[in-house]
Amino acid sequence: MVNSQFLKGDFGSNSACDSWSTAPTSPPLSNESTSIMKSKLSRREFSTTSIALGLPSVLHDQSSFSAEALIPTIRVIVGPSKHPPGTHEVEATGRLIKFCLDQAIQTLGLAFLRVQIHDRWPEDQGELDATQSCVFVGDFFPPMRMEQKERIMADLSSMMARGVGIVCVHYATGLGAQDVAEDGSHPLLDWMGGYFATRCKHHQSVARIFQACTIQPTTITHPVLNGWKPFTFHDEPYINNYFGPTGPASNVAILATSELPPEAPKTEAVAWAIERADSGRGVGIVMPHFIKNWLQADLRKMVLNAILWSAKQTIPESGIEVMLDDVAQFKPVSVEPIAKAKSK
Repeated sequence: MVNSQFLKGDFGSNSACDSWSTAPTSPPLSNESTSIMKSKLSRREFSTTSIALGLPSVLHDQSSFSAEALIPTIRVIVGPSKHPPGTHEVEATGRLIKFCLDQAIQTLGLAFLRVQIHDRWPEDQGELDATQSCVFVGDFFPPMRMEQKERIMADLSSMMARGVGIVCVHYATGLGAQDVAEDGSHPLLDWMGGYFATRCKHHQSVARIFQACTIQPTTITHPVLNGWKPFTFHDEPYINNYFGPTGPASNVAILATSELPPEAPKTEAVAWAIERADSGRGVGIVMPHFIKNWLQADLRKMVLNAILWSAKQTIPESGIEVMLDDVAQFKPVSVEPIAKAKSK
């Protein structure tokens, strides 16, 4: 859809990438274009319209069908979670992300783009074809814990190959030993540039709640970094994340770091982005653990920048700002963390 202009920048010591390529920005779709998509389309009309809108021109069934499913969409996929109340809160987090994106889309005038939440993988091929980016929340990378894992991964492989974006938040960046090959290979490494490796043989990432950790944007020039400043909070940013056997690939940019753990600090990557050869974009952000930390404005701005960048939208220099002063409206089980009851 609308391609944002890649910005050149010095990636410093955190990435082997020298610069982002530059590409022209396409004009936004008109309201007339979006109204076309809400009609019934024949095979010929579908092909013509999809080419004009930058969507796949392959019709997967033989009949006319509602093009409502073809509206360019960011899909927030909510996977399963067994974390106690106040932590992860994946359903509430999905609602919160949709709320913030809806506000941002309205503010930026992106009338051709919508956001939908799913607690299971979409069955409709038209919906998959119209997807601009997938945002995952859940315990572990959700496709690895959802029903019909093989079909979901096959769908994702096709979507990534045509340049669909992907963003994983906190534990959704995670893969366990049962998910990866012994050498750590997994499609998520290619799609997103890195992952949180938990209890894996090839690599051991670390999950630990820190009383105070400061998140610093790196010094590179990147749209996801627009407008947000360093912030300090009580949370669980994963550290020692896995970027492959030789570290981050040349097309991976480290976006944010933290000096952790406090007793033996070193610079740890806690957010990163990739621009893939298939034109797709991926972002991993290994926080927040606590639902109430979405009230941190700079964290929120980083995540919203990341999601819309992954959907190939232009990010304002000041970043994407959405006001939020209450997370209870998204109906978490608890705003404050509640420890699991100890088994007797």
